[in-house]
Amino acid sequence: MTKISLIVSDVDGTMLTKDKTLTERARSAVQRLHQAGIGFTITSSRPAIGMRFLIEPLALWLPVGPFNGSSIVDPEMNPVEQHLIPKDAAERSLQILREFGADIWLFTYDKWLIDNPSGKYVAHEQHTIRSDPTIVTDFAPHLASACKIVGASADAAGLEACEKAMQQALGSEATAVRSQTYYLDITPPGFNKGTFVQAMAKRLGISLDAVATIGDMQNDLAMFRVSGTSIAMGNATDSVKDQATNVTASNEQDGFAEAMEMILKRNGLG
Repeated sequence: MTKISLIVSDVDGTMLTKDKTLTERARSAVQRLHQAGIGFTITSSRPAIGMRFLIEPLALWLPVGPFNGSSIVDPEMNPVEQHLIPKDAAERSLQILREFGADIWLFTYDKWLIDNPSGKYVAHEQHTIRSDPTIVTDFAPHLASACKIVGASADAAGLEACEKAMQQALGSEATAVRSQTYYLDITPPGFNKGTFVQAMAKRLGISLDAVATIGDMQNDLAMFRVSGTSIAMGNATDSVKDQATNVTASNEQDGFAEAMEMILKRNGLG
């Protein structure tokens, strides 16, 4: 069995608990990976500003992948690669989200823009990314600089239907995938968590067979497909678990740390 040289992890629902906490066991497991010479980094639907708080406790030295891996940012939060949603696709995305009654958020590299400050998930997102939104009355002036557009909705079934409609309408012009049951992310075309994994493996000069990935949602499947080992969280849906090579405990049961400990043991370091 190929030894693991790099691990790429999702953040929410994977590394963090439901209340967005990094447990001491999780932090310690990553420290052991560093000591063992195993590369480690994170990719997330979060904006770069929402990943900053994890850099120091995890002692990250590799670039991270915000916006579902469609951007690459160094640990000092400087862009390494940045991609934008084509303006026409951004306009179409907003139209479809409005048709399905979802709240619309637009993320540029450094700003989170909203037009409904009383939206159901605004306070939740403030807590999650540790940043406040900028309220706008019109998204049009910002469409040309959109790194990610999010449709937020408590109607999980409706948002799943919106995801399918969005994918059909956008085709190859943008990527549309749910990062939570209540968030639909629209990101630049041709880039996802899988392309981020490939970029990190190339950066380190290692085979994709020597890469392990771990996540819990549909947007994590892109990295499962390119890595030699994939681990689904116990809190993932069956459709995600079915596409992983391993399943660990839930994020409330330190499943992330359990998976890291399993990899260390697999590498003969347990």
